[in-house]
Amino acid sequence: MGDRLTQLQDAVDQFAQQLVAALHFVHMRHDLEKLGPKDKIREPKEQAPKEVDPLPPQDFRAGLVELSRDLIVKEQQIEVLISTLPGLDNSEQDQERHIKDLEEDLKTAEAQRVEALREKDHILTELDAIIRNIRRP
Repeated sequence: MGDRLTQLQDAVDQFAQQLVAALHFVHMRHDLEKLGPKDKIREPKEQAPKEVDPLPPQDFRAGLVELSRDLIVKEQQIEVLISTLPGLDNSEQDQERHIKDLEEDLKTAEAQRVEALREKDHILTELDAIIRNIRRP
């Protein structure tokens, strides 16, 4: 899996997709109802595709509950990812100090790598010399 920011971006993208899917479900599966006394429900023409394919009220409500739970779970996952990001509890000076410590660690590791390369070259030179001095009986 990727780093935390990539995971966070993926989670936000998934949350947006879930939100669009929930809105589509509500838009397409709701029952046509009057909201006010002057509202009218027009009858669709026979040839036109249905704008709404209503579900029975209990099925529609169950679908809303499931979609709501999914959105809440995804939002909580996003909150967890945000809480694990560095810097939320650290001041700018703490972050700069941490970066300097990491730079020092990197310099030390680089010095060890260079020393190991020198030692490797020295050992290869000695091994080459030994191999050249071996005589066949």
